[in-house]
Amino acid sequence: MNFTLFVTTLLTGLGFVAIVTVLAMLLAPRSYNAQKEEPYECGIPTRGKSWMQFRVGYYLFAILFLMFDVETMFLFPWAVVMHTLGSAALLSVLFFLFILVLGLAYAWRKGALEWQ
Repeated sequence: MNFTLFVTTLLTGLGFVAIVTVLAMLLAPRSYNAQKEEPYECGIPTRGKSWMQFRVGYYLFAILFLMFDVETMFLFPWAVVMHTLGSAALLSVLFFLFILVLGLAYAWRKGALEWQ
């Protein structure tokens, strides 16, 4: 029963997406010109090359942000059921936080949090 409902919902969703995509391709107005094909940023036409290399610090900062964002996501469910899990769960979460703090200390020591 549940599998049939799942397959029906999945096929209905896929069918709806396919129908809307085909209708959009058939009914949407089109106009082509050279100016629409140019890359731009913030509405200002680009000068020079559009591709440029970014410092690795930006990516490292983003990865650190995601790491601590995921940490928060894992801590919320634990906090909801904390009183029923006991001391073993508390020790495992403390170990989890200890590993994350070690990662933060390593990134801090390497200068990954310096914004220059």
